[in-house]
Amino acid sequence: MSTHPATDPTAVTARPITELGEFLRSRRDRVTPQHVGVQSVGRRRVPGLRREELARLAGVSVTYLTRLEQGQSQNASDAVIDALARALQLDADEHAHLIALAHPAAARRRRSNRPERAHAGASQLLHAMTVPALLLGRVNDILDWNRTAHLLLAGHLDARAPLTPADRPNNIRMLFLDPHTRDLYSEWEDEAALAVASLRYTAAQFPDDARLTALVGELSVKSPSFARLWAGHMVRLCTSGTKRFAHPVVGELTLGYEVLHLPDGDGQRILAFSAPAASAAAAALALLDSR
Repeated sequence: MSTHPATDPTAVTARPITELGEFLRSRRDRVTPQHVGVQSVGRRRVPGLRREELARLAGVSVTYLTRLEQGQSQNASDAVIDALARALQLDADEHAHLIALAHPAAARRRRSNRPERAHAGASQLLHAMTVPALLLGRVNDILDWNRTAHLLLAGHLDARAPLTPADRPNNIRMLFLDPHTRDLYSEWEDEAALAVASLRYTAAQFPDDARLTALVGELSVKSPSFARLWAGHMVRLCTSGTKRFAHPVVGELTLGYEVLHLPDGDGQRILAFSAPAASAAAAALALLDSR
């Protein structure tokens, strides 16, 4: 017969650190007392802020902060979250990530584990675009791509692969496990770090997505690089930037990219690449498209 933990004096009362707790601890480790004007007293056993120092800076009790980290408090106010973000000097993406972790049930409807379907309008748009463009799902599956995007990113794969869920390429799985994709990026380490930071941001937005959880588990086992980056708890919402490619057909080229998030909030987004007119990169894309 089992004994209720509340009445069993031998029961273990310590609770595991949650995803929120791990994130807060990783940010505490990043902030030194000197950066936030905290006087360091005695021998320090942590590289950054102690829990009690963060609690004092944010104006909350250590007990409350501990409960929050252990998932025992689901009602943290916006004021408390904002205070923690200020104390930890979080940027806008990290702040949004903290809010998502602190309120994991904030009207998130349960997601089906069935394969995603490409939004028809988004597919129509990317096939009308004259620049490389692909449609990504929330788990980074490639739901559709236009001809130039296929030739740019994965010419070694069947162009029809996104149409069949069982054969559908996954952008982040390819980045870590496909040698062709790894060789494609001239700055692979930077690309990998950004991809993992973006995936962690997405994971907090969809905490009940079993397929996303399975992807993280698979990559953590199969790729030491992914496991190392995932453990760093870096967070970033990708919206725009540049990527450098070492393409096997057209050689080196640098392209700008924009991420267009679809408005219904289910995680699908269009990733589109472009190059300045009359540039070497534009000429390379034109050559690629002419094949």
